[in-house]
Amino acid sequence: MSPIPRRLLSDSATVGHDGWLEVGGVSIEALAEDYGTPLFVYDEAHLRARCREAVAAFGPERVIYATKAFLCRAMARLAYDEGLLLDVASGGELHVAMSAGVPATACTLHGNNKSGDELRQAVEAEVRYIVVDSFDELDRLDVLAAAGVGPAPRVVLRITPGVHAHTHEFITTGQDDSKFGFNLANGDALRAVDHARRSSAMELVGLHCHIGSNVFEASSFAKAAEVMADFAVPLDLPELILGGGLGVAYVESEEAPTISQWGSVLLDACDALGVRSRVSVEPGRAIVASSAMTVYTVGTIKEIPGVRTYVSVDGGMSDNPRPVLYGSGYESFLPRSVDAERDMTVRLVGKHCESGDVLAFAAQVPSDLAVGDLLAMPVTGAYGHSMGSNYNKITRPPVVFVADGQARLVVRRETYDDLLATDLG
Repeated sequence: MSPIPRRLLSDSATVGHDGWLEVGGVSIEALAEDYGTPLFVYDEAHLRARCREAVAAFGPERVIYATKAFLCRAMARLAYDEGLLLDVASGGELHVAMSAGVPATACTLHGNNKSGDELRQAVEAEVRYIVVDSFDELDRLDVLAAAGVGPAPRVVLRITPGVHAHTHEFITTGQDDSKFGFNLANGDALRAVDHARRSSAMELVGLHCHIGSNVFEASSFAKAAEVMADFAVPLDLPELILGGGLGVAYVESEEAPTISQWGSVLLDACDALGVRSRVSVEPGRAIVASSAMTVYTVGTIKEIPGVRTYVSVDGGMSDNPRPVLYGSGYESFLPRSVDAERDMTVRLVGKHCESGDVLAFAAQVPSDLAVGDLLAMPVTGAYGHSMGSNYNKITRPPVVFVADGQARLVVRRETYDDLLATDLG
C-alpha cells in the first residue's frame, strides 16, 4: 500500500527537516507532547480557505455553516468572521454560537422536533429565520404569538422533495419516507405554505430542502434544485435554501466535487430553471472535515496468527463514532514517517469495552509500527468532536487550532472532575 495520499491532509501539512509531519508550521510530535493524545488538530488556514471558497462560489450571506459538523466558540467566531451565517439545530448550539459573539440575526434554527422553549429562545433572540419542519411546529409558533412572545419570526419551510441521495441510509433526508420536513408529493408542502401565509404569528420568507449528508454525486443536488424550482418559482418567495451534504474524500479511492464545482452546478441549475429567489446553502462537512486530523498513541499490538493483527489506540468510538454508525472508512499513518509505505494491514481499534469499537477495519500502516508510536487519522474534522461521548467515562479530547507556527488550545481536555459536574450523587 502506498504512503498516505497528501491530498487527504490539510492545506498546510508539510514534512519538517526531522521527518515529522507539521501542520500550520507546528510539529505533530510537539503538539502531542504539549497536549497529550487523543488530540484533534485543526488547520486554521484550511478552515478559512474553505469558508472563503464557499463565499466566493455562492456570494455574501448565502453560505450558512452547519454547526452540527463541528462547533465550539472558536469555530463559531471563525465562520462568522469569514462571512458565513450559522445554522444551529438546537437551543444548545444557538447558545454556544451567541456566547461566541455571533449575533442571533446571523443564526438560523433547524430541527425536526423543536421544543416550545427552543422556539421561544429563537423568537426572543430574533434569529434570522426558523426552518419550520412540521404542522405541530406551526401550531407552536401560533401559540407563542397568542401568548405575546414576539416579534413574529421569519420562517422558511423545510420541504421533502422526494430525491434519494446516494449515501448511507441513516444520513439520507430527502426521500419521501423521512422524519424531516413537509412532503411535497402528498400535498403537505402546499398546505404548510397556506398555513404560514395565513398566520399572523410568522412571516413566510422561503423554502428549504436537504437531501442527505456526504453526497458525492453533483447530479443529486441538481435534481433537488429542479424539483424545488418547480415548487418554488410560482410561489415567488425571497429565499430558497438548498441545504448542504457535499461529500469529502475520506480514503484514497474517493473523489468529491469541490465547493466551487458544487456552487456552479447548483447556481447554473437554478438560473436555467428560472429561480428568482436568493439561493443559499448549508455546508458543514465540506468546510471542516479535511481541515483536521486526530492524533492517537498506540498502546497495544496484538497479533493473532492466521486471524489478524489488532492495533489499539488511546481513543476510539468516543471520539469518532462514524465507523461504528455508518461503516465509514478512514486512512491512517505515522506522523514520524509520512512517506513510509503502509505495507501491513491491521484492525485499528479503540480502548472501549466492546468489540464494535473499531476505527478502521482494514487499516494500512507501516510494518515498523510499534507500541508508543503516534498514529494519525486524517479527515476527522467533522462529526468527531461534535458526536463524541463519555462512554466508559472516557474524557473527551482537546481541540487545538494551529496557524503560522502557533498552536491555540480552543477546547481543553476534560478532567475526571468534569465527569462529576452534573452528577448529584
